[in-house]
Amino acid sequence: MPTESASSSRCGVAWARKQVRDLAVAVNVPPGDAGRFADALVAADVQGIPTHGISRLNVYLRRIQAGLINPRAKLSVIRQRGGVLVLDANHGLGQVQALKALDRLVPLAREHGVAVATIRNSQHFGALSYYCNQAAAQDMILIASTNGEPAMSPEGGCQAFFGTNPLAASFPTGRGGPVKIDFATAIVARGNIIAAQKRGQPIPPGWALNGEGEPTTDAAAALAGTVLTLGGHKGYALALMLEVLSGVLSGAAIGPAVGSMYKDMNRRQGVGHFFCLLDIAAFMEVSEFKQRIDQTIDGIKACRKRPGVSEILIPGESSHREAQQNRLQGIPVDESTQSEIKQLCMDLGVKFRLGPVARSRSACTRRRPLSRVTAQVHRGAKSHSNFRGLTHQAHGRPQ
Repeated sequence: MPTESASSSRCGVAWARKQVRDLAVAVNVPPGDAGRFADALVAADVQGIPTHGISRLNVYLRRIQAGLINPRAKLSVIRQRGGVLVLDANHGLGQVQALKALDRLVPLAREHGVAVATIRNSQHFGALSYYCNQAAAQDMILIASTNGEPAMSPEGGCQAFFGTNPLAASFPTGRGGPVKIDFATAIVARGNIIAAQKRGQPIPPGWALNGEGEPTTDAAAALAGTVLTLGGHKGYALALMLEVLSGVLSGAAIGPAVGSMYKDMNRRQGVGHFFCLLDIAAFMEVSEFKQRIDQTIDGIKACRKRPGVSEILIPGESSHREAQQNRLQGIPVDESTQSEIKQLCMDLGVKFRLGPVARSRSACTRRRPLSRVTAQVHRGAKSHSNFRGLTHQAHGRPQ
C-alpha cells in the first residue's frame, strides 16, 4: 500500500472529480467526455495509484493546449469483421477513447461471445484495470494491454525500446466487486520513478539502469536510462508480446516511435491498445462462474500460512482496503500536484477546489479518525463471505 506523503492533504472524491472535469472543459473537452476523463483519473487515486491519477492532469491538459491531444476527437472504425474492430482514437484523450471503444465492444461480445479491438493513435490512458473493472460490472472479462513511451531495454541492452507495457484483466465475483489483475512488464511502473524525481527522492536499488547501463538509485538518471524488466528475460518476452498486440497489430507507433508524454512536447504519442472482451454467459451461466470464482478465493485464503503471515491476501485486497479509506477520508493530494492544479486554475480561470478535507464539509468529505476507518475495513475483511471489491495492482503497475 502506498505511503501517504507528509506534505499531502486529502480532498473529497466528488470534489476532485469536479475539479478535473471543470479544468478539462476549460480546454475544450466536451462536458460528457470531461466527466469520463475525470472519473478515470480520480478512480486511480481512490485505488491508491496516485502515479496514474490527478498527478497526471497537468501534462494531459498542457498537451491539449499544445495541440498534441485533440480534445474533441471522434473514435473512428477503420475496419470491422464480425466481433473484431480496428479503431483510430485520432489523437484524442486516451481515457475517453478507450471507454468509447469498450462501449462498442460490449454489444459485439453479447452477440459473438468474444469481441476484440485494437486502438491506434491514442495516448497514455492511466490505470489499465479501470477499463477492466467497467467490463466486470457488466459480467464480462476484459483482457487488456497497451504499449507506451520507451522505458525498458531488451534483455542485455541498455537503450530503451519498450514501454512498461502493462497487462490487465478483471473478473466479476458474487461478492460485490471484481478481482482485478494489473501489472507492468517492468519491475516497477515508470510513474513511480517520475514521482520519486518530483519529490527529490532516490529510488530503490534494482529498479533501473542509467544511460550507460549501470545500476542507479538516482531517479533522474533512471528516467534518462531504462527501467528493468519484470523477471528478466521473461518480462522482456512478455513486453514483446504486448508490443505486438498493442502496437504492431493495431497500426500504432512501435517502440521508440512512441512519443514521450513529458519529454516530447512537440510530437504526438501514437500509443496503441489491445482489448479482448469475453462474455461470461457465452461460456457458462454467470451465477455458476461467480460461485466458482468465490470458491477459488475461499480456497486460496484457507491455505496454510507461512511463519509470520497472519492473513493470505487475494491479489489487490490491500488496494481495496485503501480505497475504502480514501472514499471515507478523501484522496491524498501532494503539494506538487496541488501547485500544478492551482496554476492550471489560474491560467484557465477555473476555481481551485482541492483544499484539504478538514477545510469544510461542503467542499470535501469530512475527515474521520484513521483508527476507526481501519477498524471498519478490517472487520469487513475477517469473513470470506464479506470480502468485496478485490483489486490487484501487482506493483509493477502500468507505465
